[in-house]
Amino acid sequence: MQNITYKQAAFLKKGDTIGIVAPARKISKDELKPAIELIKNWGYYVKLGDNVFAEDRQFAGTDKERATDFQNMLDDDNVKAILCARGGYGSVRLIPHLDFSKFNKNPKWIIGYSDVTVFHSLLNKVSGICSIHGSMPINFPKNGIDNESSLALKEAIEGNLKQVRFPHHKHNKMAAGTGILVGGNLSILYSLRGTFIDLDTEGKILFIEDLDEYLYHIDRIMMNLKLGGKLKGLSGLIVGGMSEMNDNTIPFGRSAVEIISDAVAEYEFPVAFGFPAGHQERNLALVFGKYVSLQVNFEFSVLKYI
Repeated sequence: MQNITYKQAAFLKKGDTIGIVAPARKISKDELKPAIELIKNWGYYVKLGDNVFAEDRQFAGTDKERATDFQNMLDDDNVKAILCARGGYGSVRLIPHLDFSKFNKNPKWIIGYSDVTVFHSLLNKVSGICSIHGSMPINFPKNGIDNESSLALKEAIEGNLKQVRFPHHKHNKMAAGTGILVGGNLSILYSLRGTFIDLDTEGKILFIEDLDEYLYHIDRIMMNLKLGGKLKGLSGLIVGGMSEMNDNTIPFGRSAVEIISDAVAEYEFPVAFGFPAGHQERNLALVFGKYVSLQVNFEFSVLKYI
Protein backbone atom coordinates (compact mmCIF):
# COMPACT_ATOMS: atom_id res chain seq x y z
CA MET A 1 0.00 0.00 0.00
CA GLN A 2 2.96 2.32 0.51
CA ASN A 3 3.46 3.00 -3.21
CA ILE A 4 -0.13 4.05 -4.00
CA THR A 5 -0.29 7.41 -5.76
CA TYR A 6 -3.10 9.51 -4.31
CA LYS A 7 -5.07 11.90 -6.46
CA GLN A 8 -4.58 15.54 -5.67
CA ALA A 9 -6.81 18.52 -6.34
CA ALA A 10 -5.36 21.58 -8.04
CA PHE A 11 -3.81 24.05 -5.65
CA LEU A 12 -5.80 27.23 -5.23
CA LYS A 13 -5.10 30.50 -6.97
CA LYS A 14 -6.43 33.98 -6.31
CA GLY A 15 -10.07 34.31 -7.34
CA ASP A 16 -10.97 30.69 -6.55
CA THR A 17 -13.93 29.88 -4.30
CA ILE A 18 -13.67 28.20 -0.90
CA GLY A 19 -16.88 26.64 0.40
CA ILE A 20 -17.55 26.61 4.13
CA VAL A 21 -19.76 23.94 5.69
CA ALA A 22 -20.53 22.88 9.27
CA PRO A 23 -20.69 19.07 9.31
CA ALA A 24 -20.59 18.72 13.09
CA ARG A 25 -21.23 21.16 15.94
CA LYS A 26 -23.13 24.39 15.37
CA ILE A 27 -21.41 27.72 14.79
CA SER A 28 -22.66 31.30 14.93
CA LYS A 29 -22.30 34.17 12.46
CA ASP A 30 -20.09 36.06 14.90
CA GLU A 31 -17.78 33.06 15.27
CA LEU A 32 -17.45 32.64 11.51
CA LYS A 33 -17.13 36.30 10.49
CA PRO A 34 -13.36 36.78 11.18
CA ALA A 35 -12.47 33.73 9.09
CA ILE A 36 -14.63 34.86 6.17
CA GLU A 37 -12.95 38.26 6.16
CA LEU A 38 -9.47 36.75 6.39
CA ILE A 39 -10.09 34.30 3.53
CA LYS A 40 -11.36 37.17 1.38
CA ASN A 41 -8.19 39.10 2.24
CA TRP A 42 -6.23 36.15 0.87
CA GLY A 43 -7.90 36.82 -2.47
CA TYR A 44 -10.55 34.09 -2.46
CA TYR A 45 -14.31 34.09 -2.71
CA VAL A 46 -16.29 32.44 0.07
CA LYS A 47 -19.45 30.39 -0.42
CA LEU A 48 -21.40 29.44 2.69
CA GLY A 49 -23.54 26.34 2.93
CA ASP A 50 -27.24 27.21 2.97
CA ASN A 51 -27.61 25.63 6.40
CA VAL A 52 -24.28 26.59 7.94
CA PHE A 53 -25.95 28.52 10.77
CA ALA A 54 -28.75 26.01 11.36
CA GLU A 55 -29.20 24.45 14.80
CA ASP A 56 -30.42 21.06 15.94
CA ARG A 57 -29.40 20.29 19.50
CA GLN A 58 -25.61 20.67 19.50
CA PHE A 59 -25.40 20.07 15.74
CA ALA A 60 -25.29 22.63 12.95
CA GLY A 61 -28.70 21.55 11.72
CA THR A 62 -30.17 18.11 11.12
CA ASP A 63 -28.17 15.33 9.49
CA LYS A 64 -30.08 16.00 6.26
CA GLU A 65 -29.31 19.74 6.35
CA ARG A 66 -25.62 19.23 7.05
CA ALA A 67 -25.33 16.47 4.45
CA THR A 68 -27.13 18.60 1.85
CA ASP A 69 -24.65 21.44 2.36
CA PHE A 70 -21.68 19.08 2.11
CA GLN A 71 -23.05 17.36 -0.99
CA ASN A 72 -23.69 20.68 -2.70
CA MET A 73 -20.09 21.71 -2.12
CA LEU A 74 -18.81 18.33 -3.36
CA ASP A 75 -20.79 18.74 -6.59
CA ASP A 76 -20.24 22.47 -7.23
CA ASP A 77 -17.60 22.83 -9.94
CA ASN A 78 -16.87 26.41 -8.87
CA VAL A 79 -15.88 25.39 -5.34
CA LYS A 80 -12.21 24.42 -5.25
CA ALA A 81 -11.91 23.63 -1.53
CA ILE A 82 -14.31 22.67 1.26
CA LEU A 83 -13.39 24.16 4.61
CA CYS A 84 -15.14 22.71 7.64
CA ALA A 85 -16.19 25.45 10.05
CA ARG A 86 -15.42 23.53 13.22
CA GLY A 87 -15.26 20.09 14.79
CA GLY A 88 -17.15 18.78 17.77
CA TYR A 89 -19.13 15.69 16.83
CA GLY A 90 -21.39 14.80 13.93
CA SER A 91 -19.37 14.29 10.74
CA VAL A 92 -19.67 10.51 10.88
CA ARG A 93 -23.47 10.82 10.81
CA LEU A 94 -23.22 12.30 7.29
CA ILE A 95 -21.30 9.44 5.70
CA PRO A 96 -24.36 7.30 4.77
CA HIS A 97 -25.96 10.33 3.07
CA LEU A 98 -23.03 11.48 0.90
CA ASP A 99 -22.16 10.54 -2.68
CA PHE A 100 -18.49 11.10 -3.52
CA SER A 101 -18.70 9.74 -7.10
CA LYS A 102 -18.41 13.12 -8.84
CA PHE A 103 -15.85 14.35 -6.31
CA ASN A 104 -13.69 11.25 -6.87
CA LYS A 105 -13.42 12.11 -10.58
CA ASN A 106 -12.73 15.80 -9.96
CA PRO A 107 -11.30 16.13 -6.45
CA LYS A 108 -11.08 19.29 -4.40
CA TRP A 109 -9.45 19.97 -1.06
CA ILE A 110 -11.36 18.98 2.07
CA ILE A 111 -9.92 20.83 5.05
CA GLY A 112 -10.18 20.54 8.82
CA TYR A 113 -9.05 18.55 11.83
CA SER A 114 -10.54 16.91 14.93
CA ASP A 115 -13.97 15.50 13.93
CA VAL A 116 -13.07 16.11 10.27
CA THR A 117 -10.76 13.11 10.66
CA VAL A 118 -13.81 11.11 9.52
CA PHE A 119 -13.48 12.63 6.04
CA HIS A 120 -9.69 12.33 6.01
CA SER A 121 -10.02 8.62 6.76
CA LEU A 122 -12.66 8.15 4.07
CA LEU A 123 -10.54 9.89 1.44
CA ASN A 124 -7.40 7.95 2.38
CA LYS A 125 -9.05 4.53 2.67
CA VAL A 126 -11.73 4.62 -0.03
CA SER A 127 -11.04 7.41 -2.51
CA GLY A 128 -7.26 7.70 -2.51
CA ILE A 129 -7.45 11.50 -2.55
CA CYS A 130 -5.31 14.01 -0.68
CA SER A 131 -6.81 16.25 1.99
CA ILE A 132 -5.59 18.90 4.42
CA HIS A 133 -5.45 18.57 8.20
CA GLY A 134 -5.41 22.18 9.28
CA SER A 135 -6.94 25.10 11.13
CA MET A 136 -10.69 25.73 10.87
CA PRO A 137 -12.68 29.00 10.95
CA ILE A 138 -13.59 28.56 14.62
CA ASN A 139 -9.84 28.82 15.36
CA PHE A 140 -8.94 31.65 12.98
CA PRO A 141 -7.53 34.77 14.68
CA LYS A 142 -10.35 36.98 15.89
CA ASN A 143 -8.47 40.19 15.06
CA GLY A 144 -8.36 39.37 11.35
CA ILE A 145 -4.55 39.25 11.29
CA ASP A 146 -2.93 36.02 10.12
CA ASN A 147 -1.16 33.87 12.68
CA GLU A 148 1.19 30.96 12.10
CA SER A 149 -1.65 28.44 11.88
CA SER A 150 -3.73 30.33 9.32
CA LEU A 151 -0.64 31.11 7.24
CA ALA A 152 0.32 27.42 7.25
CA LEU A 153 -3.14 26.56 5.94
CA LYS A 154 -2.78 29.19 3.21
CA GLU A 155 0.60 27.68 2.27
CA ALA A 156 -0.97 24.22 2.05
CA ILE A 157 -3.89 25.17 -0.19
CA GLU A 158 -1.57 27.15 -2.48
CA GLY A 159 0.99 24.35 -2.77
CA ASN A 160 3.78 26.10 -0.88
CA LEU A 161 4.08 23.72 2.07
CA LYS A 162 7.43 21.96 1.65
CA GLN A 163 8.61 20.84 5.07
CA VAL A 164 8.20 21.36 8.81
CA ARG A 165 11.13 21.28 11.20
CA PHE A 166 10.35 20.92 14.91
CA PRO A 167 12.39 20.48 18.11
CA HIS A 168 13.69 17.24 19.57
CA HIS A 169 11.62 15.53 22.25
CA LYS A 170 13.10 13.25 24.89
CA HIS A 171 10.75 10.39 23.97
CA ASN A 172 11.61 10.51 20.27
CA LYS A 173 12.95 7.44 18.52
CA MET A 174 15.72 8.51 16.15
CA ALA A 175 15.47 6.98 12.69
CA ALA A 176 14.21 7.87 9.22
CA GLY A 177 11.29 6.65 7.14
CA THR A 178 9.19 7.44 4.09
CA GLY A 179 5.57 6.79 3.24
CA ILE A 180 2.14 8.25 2.61
CA LEU A 181 1.08 10.65 5.37
CA VAL A 182 -2.22 9.69 7.04
CA GLY A 183 -3.97 10.12 10.37
CA GLY A 184 -5.81 12.70 12.42
CA ASN A 185 -7.55 12.69 15.76
CA LEU A 186 -6.67 9.52 17.68
CA SER A 187 -10.10 9.03 19.28
CA ILE A 188 -11.87 9.47 15.94
CA LEU A 189 -9.55 6.96 14.25
CA TYR A 190 -10.34 4.54 17.08
CA SER A 191 -14.08 5.10 16.62
CA LEU A 192 -13.79 4.09 12.95
CA ARG A 193 -12.15 0.73 13.70
CA GLY A 194 -14.17 -2.09 12.13
CA THR A 195 -15.90 0.20 9.63
CA PHE A 196 -15.30 0.48 5.90
CA ILE A 197 -13.29 3.65 6.52
CA ASP A 198 -10.99 2.09 9.11
CA LEU A 199 -7.64 3.66 8.19
CA ASP A 200 -5.03 1.56 6.39
CA THR A 201 -1.69 2.27 8.08
CA GLU A 202 0.58 -0.32 6.45
CA GLY A 203 3.75 1.38 5.20
CA LYS A 204 2.40 4.82 6.11
CA ILE A 205 3.61 7.72 8.22
CA LEU A 206 0.88 8.09 10.84
CA PHE A 207 0.05 11.40 12.55
CA ILE A 208 -2.06 11.42 15.73
CA GLU A 209 -3.31 14.06 18.18
CA ASP A 210 -6.05 14.23 20.79
CA LEU A 211 -7.88 16.39 23.29
CA ASP A 212 -9.69 15.96 26.60
CA GLU A 213 -9.34 12.20 26.90
CA TYR A 214 -8.75 10.12 30.00
CA LEU A 215 -5.25 8.71 30.11
CA TYR A 216 -6.50 5.14 30.42
CA HIS A 217 -8.58 5.76 27.28
CA ILE A 218 -5.39 6.69 25.43
CA ASP A 219 -3.84 3.45 26.64
CA ARG A 220 -6.94 1.50 25.55
CA ILE A 221 -6.77 3.06 22.08
CA MET A 222 -3.07 2.34 21.67
CA MET A 223 -3.57 -1.27 22.75
CA ASN A 224 -6.39 -1.59 20.22
CA LEU A 225 -4.16 -0.27 17.45
CA LYS A 226 -1.31 -2.51 18.53
CA LEU A 227 -3.36 -5.71 18.80
CA GLY A 228 -5.12 -4.84 15.55
CA GLY A 229 -1.83 -4.64 13.65
CA LYS A 230 -2.09 -0.92 12.97
CA LEU A 231 1.30 -0.04 14.45
CA LYS A 232 3.80 -2.72 13.51
CA GLY A 233 3.78 -1.91 9.79
CA LEU A 234 4.21 1.84 10.11
CA SER A 235 7.05 3.66 8.38
CA GLY A 236 6.91 6.37 11.02
CA LEU A 237 4.79 7.94 13.76
CA ILE A 238 4.27 11.65 14.38
CA VAL A 239 2.54 12.76 17.57
CA GLY A 240 0.99 16.22 17.79
CA GLY A 241 -0.73 17.87 20.71
CA MET A 242 -2.09 15.61 23.41
CA SER A 243 -3.98 18.41 25.07
CA GLU A 244 -5.90 18.74 28.33
CA MET A 245 -5.72 15.08 29.29
CA ASN A 246 -7.76 13.80 32.25
CA ASP A 247 -6.88 11.32 34.98
CA ASN A 248 -8.82 9.25 37.50
CA THR A 249 -8.82 9.63 41.27
CA ILE A 250 -6.33 6.78 41.30
CA PRO A 251 -3.73 8.10 38.80
CA PHE A 252 -2.95 6.06 35.72
CA GLY A 253 0.73 6.74 36.28
CA ARG A 254 1.74 7.61 32.73
CA SER A 255 1.34 10.75 30.62
CA ALA A 256 -0.22 10.47 27.15
CA VAL A 257 3.23 10.81 25.60
CA GLU A 258 4.61 8.03 27.81
CA ILE A 259 1.66 5.78 26.98
CA ILE A 260 2.23 6.19 23.25
CA SER A 261 5.99 5.79 23.62
CA ASP A 262 5.51 2.54 25.53
CA ALA A 263 3.09 1.19 22.91
CA VAL A 264 5.58 1.59 20.05
CA ALA A 265 8.80 0.85 21.97
CA GLU A 266 9.38 -2.50 20.26
CA TYR A 267 9.24 -1.14 16.72
CA GLU A 268 12.12 0.25 14.66
CA PHE A 269 10.37 3.08 12.80
CA PRO A 270 11.04 6.74 13.67
CA VAL A 271 8.80 8.34 16.30
CA ALA A 272 8.57 12.13 16.63
CA PHE A 273 6.67 13.79 19.47
CA GLY A 274 5.74 17.44 19.73
CA PHE A 275 4.67 18.14 16.16
CA PRO A 276 2.93 21.56 16.24
CA ALA A 277 -0.57 20.45 15.24
CA GLY A 278 -3.78 19.55 16.98
CA HIS A 279 -6.04 21.17 19.55
CA GLN A 280 -3.62 23.95 20.35
CA GLU A 281 -2.89 27.50 19.24
CA ARG A 282 -0.02 26.44 17.00
CA ASN A 283 -1.82 24.10 14.61
CA LEU A 284 0.23 23.77 11.44
CA ALA A 285 -1.21 22.22 8.31
CA LEU A 286 -0.51 18.67 7.13
CA VAL A 287 -1.30 17.30 3.67
CA PHE A 288 -2.64 13.78 4.05
CA GLY A 289 -2.16 11.43 1.11
CA LYS A 290 1.18 12.97 0.14
CA TYR A 291 4.40 10.97 0.09
CA VAL A 292 6.70 12.29 2.81
CA SER A 293 9.95 11.60 4.58
CA LEU A 294 10.36 11.76 8.35
CA GLN A 295 13.81 12.25 9.81
CA VAL A 296 14.18 12.21 13.60
CA ASN A 297 17.58 13.50 14.67
CA PHE A 298 19.33 14.48 17.91
CA GLU A 299 18.40 18.16 17.76
CA PHE A 300 15.23 18.27 15.66
CA SER A 301 12.84 16.33 13.44
CA VAL A 302 11.93 17.12 9.84
CA LEU A 303 8.76 16.21 7.96
CA LYS A 304 9.40 16.79 4.26
CA TYR A 305 6.99 16.50 1.33
CA ILE A 306 8.63 14.57 -1.48
